[in-house]
Amino acid sequence: MNLPKNIKCAIFDMDGVIIDSEEIHKKAYYETFESIKVKVSDELYKTLTGSSTLNAFQKLVEYFNLELNPEDLVLAKRKRYVNYFENDPNLHLVDGVEEIIKYFYQKGLILILASSSAMVNINRVFDRFNLHQYFTAKISGADLKESKPNPEIFLKAAKLASTPKENCFVIEDSDNGVKAANDAGIYVFGYQNPLAADQTLKNANKRIKSFKELKEFI
Repeated sequence: MNLPKNIKCAIFDMDGVIIDSEEIHKKAYYETFESIKVKVSDELYKTLTGSSTLNAFQKLVEYFNLELNPEDLVLAKRKRYVNYFENDPNLHLVDGVEEIIKYFYQKGLILILASSSAMVNINRVFDRFNLHQYFTAKISGADLKESKPNPEIFLKAAKLASTPKENCFVIEDSDNGVKAANDAGIYVFGYQNPLAADQTLKNANKRIKSFKELKEFI
């Protein structure tokens, strides 16, 4: 698939694309795993990246045949995440992302957030880093029937932008997110975040290591 010539909409993932939160998500997950006494291998954890927290715990409850409520596990993990979020002064935006957000905004692109995170976490990030002003809409995968790698979230993003999907592109850092964009039929840039080195992004239409590279295309 070639990048559309008439680009009108940029669809951003959040964790690992806008904010370097992958590490605190991982800490919160593994503390929760430890609390319920399950050992999640690196390979299994890799398959959860990009999915909603509920989807991840539904998968793990089935995988380990646990008699636990996935929704209770979501709340337990979220509590740990919030603690890290509020108490880690080093938490920061991904290098170069604020500049590229402003660049797209100034060029008149419609910006949509399409994240698997819960809306409460999305708003927490957008409040802390003052990002609301740039985005037309924000979508939480936790509010949808299916999580990434299902394409629903990106199809909804294009709809909220009132833009044909052929005039959109996605920025993702996970294989599940890339597959969701692929299946939605939307061009996808795979951002190779050093903190998500376990994600191959092999099916992205174009892989980038820096957001500055996007200026060559947009």
